[in-house]
Amino acid sequence: MQTPMQVFTEDGELISQFGEKRRIPLKLTEMPPLLVQAFLAVEDTRFYEHPGIDIIGIFRAATVVAQSGDFSQGASTITQQLARNFFLSREKKLIRKIKEIFLAFHIEQLLSKDQILELYLNKIELGQRSFGVGAAAQVYFGKTVHELSVDEIAIIAGLPKAPSALNPIRSASNARARRNIVLGRMLDTGVIDKAAYDAAIAAPITSKLHGAQITASAPYIAEMVRQDMVNRFGEETAYSAGLKVYTTVNSQQQAAAKQALQQNLYDYDERHGYRGPVAQLWPATLQQSADNEPVFVEDNPLPREDILAYLDKQSGIEDLIPAVVIQVAAQSAELIIAGGQQISLEWDGLKWARRFINDERQAVAPKTAFNIVAPGMHVLVRQQQQQWRLSQVPQASSAIVAIDPNNGAIRSLVGGYSFSQSQFNRATQAKRQVGSNIKPFIYSAALEHGYTLASIMNDAPIHQWDDNAGIAWRPKNSPAVYDGPIRIREALAKSKNVVSVRLLRGVGIDNSIRHLQRFGFAASDLPRNETLSLGSASLTPLELVTGYAVFANGGYLVTPYVIDKVLSDEGEVIFEHNPAIACQQCEQTPSEAEQSNNEDSEAQLDQLFSQLAADSSSQAEPDAISEPQQRLAEQVISEQNSFLIADALKSSVWGGGSWQHGTGWNGTAWRVQSLKRRDISAKTGTTNDSKDTWFSGFTPDLAVTVWVGFDDANRSLGRAQWHANMGQQQSAGTESGARTALPAWLSYLQAVSSSVPERQATPPVGLASVRIDLQTGLLSRKTDHTSSFEYFKPGTEPSQYASADIQQISFDSTAEKKPADQDKEEEVELF
Repeated sequence: MQTPMQVFTEDGELISQFGEKRRIPLKLTEMPPLLVQAFLAVEDTRFYEHPGIDIIGIFRAATVVAQSGDFSQGASTITQQLARNFFLSREKKLIRKIKEIFLAFHIEQLLSKDQILELYLNKIELGQRSFGVGAAAQVYFGKTVHELSVDEIAIIAGLPKAPSALNPIRSASNARARRNIVLGRMLDTGVIDKAAYDAAIAAPITSKLHGAQITASAPYIAEMVRQDMVNRFGEETAYSAGLKVYTTVNSQQQAAAKQALQQNLYDYDERHGYRGPVAQLWPATLQQSADNEPVFVEDNPLPREDILAYLDKQSGIEDLIPAVVIQVAAQSAELIIAGGQQISLEWDGLKWARRFINDERQAVAPKTAFNIVAPGMHVLVRQQQQQWRLSQVPQASSAIVAIDPNNGAIRSLVGGYSFSQSQFNRATQAKRQVGSNIKPFIYSAALEHGYTLASIMNDAPIHQWDDNAGIAWRPKNSPAVYDGPIRIREALAKSKNVVSVRLLRGVGIDNSIRHLQRFGFAASDLPRNETLSLGSASLTPLELVTGYAVFANGGYLVTPYVIDKVLSDEGEVIFEHNPAIACQQCEQTPSEAEQSNNEDSEAQLDQLFSQLAADSSSQAEPDAISEPQQRLAEQVISEQNSFLIADALKSSVWGGGSWQHGTGWNGTAWRVQSLKRRDISAKTGTTNDSKDTWFSGFTPDLAVTVWVGFDDANRSLGRAQWHANMGQQQSAGTESGARTALPAWLSYLQAVSSSVPERQATPPVGLASVRIDLQTGLLSRKTDHTSSFEYFKPGTEPSQYASADIQQISFDSTAEKKPADQDKEEEVELF
């Protein structure tokens, strides 16, 4: 059948199809009788009576050839056409016709009439790369065969004669003429009555090119699958064997991810101002009227029909629609959008459009619509909450990826604003500096080297002079606030940069890198210097979320995957993924050496089984192959370590201390509190000059990472102004993980939260929970706001009680002396 490959979500929604030929195979019983009768009426009225060739038709064609030498006459039966389509060319030669006749006889001996007709209706070429009636109905009308009207059936039935010249997309007039001939044959043969004939003859030609009936938008996932299937099966099989690929992606979660990413980019774009219209179709000058009111004076405005003709040639992108401004009032504008509808842009959809100056600056807030748009402007608009809004194609990029931390299944993935704009998959291909998203892994290493969540570190500036480089390295907190003695839990929640540096020094760079490699990070992506503690490592969002999944699942490194199973065109399972799972109750995973040996043994067994299968054609069938055994992921950190980091990252959301007693504090992810879930652990991340912003968070059943930045790694996300109603300035600030990436993450979690029930992680066996003094990290007998319970690995809990006389732990927070020659100083910041 040469059927294209189809890619589905886990819940059966179509993501994409790949193949040169478009085909939707159908059983004869799945086709409406009227469609079948239309083909018989115009192609072969005696199909069920002749033995494969129509003698009357052959004599008629032979007479024409003898008289004029013209081979254009038909006379090919449906069986002959089927023979030609499978085995012969279309050249009008006598020898080809003879071969066709003999093949037709043979086919009639092998197959029933219904089988022949079913093959023909699925095989026949019908133009626009559609083969078979199922594909033609979709391509020309966007319908199933059962939804076709009488005139549409006639159009499709008329296509076999000349699919390229007669299809309604290529030539509506040719299609109409051929349709009318077919309708005449249908009337003559009694397939339709006169009333149906008259109605079909009067029907307009309304066909347009339709793609596959995509019901789930996941083009980046589809491309990942396409590449994998070509590598796995080869191009010919992948594109024409009718494979059905079921992915791990959930359609609702995927839709939520796309919506969250795109809306977040729109919001970012609006914060940074309007870059202006796509084009100005005619001049319009803003002047004062006689009563001192602003008015546009237009020079040769285009008439409506010319505007519509212009818009018909323009293309939108994603949900952005081309439009032309035709009238502007004080706080609204009238526009014509593609398709001819006239819409109104109210002030709520316009007032954001301060003029873009650069990434760091925007012009003052506009007071009226006259300051924003003018008649003749070609602009882009979109609908948001059922209201029209002025918009523009975002220049910033983003990626979002969510996986099941228990087995690595990718639940949703969006690699950019629009696949049609850029096929570069930022979720899997863009290695960017991760900023403070690296800190949980640094803290995890610290817990393996004698530190606890109650350990006290000095949150004070670091000034380190490098004689060789002649510069000072001065990592700063962001914001540049220093709390002095601070517990590690609080330092992680507040994302204290200098504490991360001090922990790296305490653990050692080599030890830290070895620990980070346990999470699947390549050593080549981990810089061998102290900037590693602040996020100078470059990782893809998929690599990063896989690392965070280790904290979510109890310490296991799972492998992300997107293909769940592959079915043949007959519905047989020819591949099914058997993921390695995270499981504390299961038997321990064998060592890497044992796994390698097992893989070698499996390869040898596969080869042996293949040989036995080839040699056993005359032997009894072997026993059925048993179900694949469950594979276990490698445990790369202890369950205690993963639980402690996950629990500490909950403080990033919920903070700590007592607001009532003036000691309360927020973590950097405090906005996640709006979800009202206590099972979320999360971390922000921002790099130098806000070139990359991140937000990663997880529950026991879902790990999600969002990245926002520019494809140009040298461009900063900058600084923006947030405005209240009527354009009055409200606040301003630098883009960061909490401002720029977190909103997309939060929007996604809000949408999918109901499908991911709240589930608290149970503290693993062996952890001690003791009450500590919040100021010193030592044991405490108090039960007030100065103390709290903390978890400790066995043997690491404090052994001393805090003294009532100790008010604070003192550190020498004096920065190192800098040399007299300050001109050579350079400052490096990573947070």
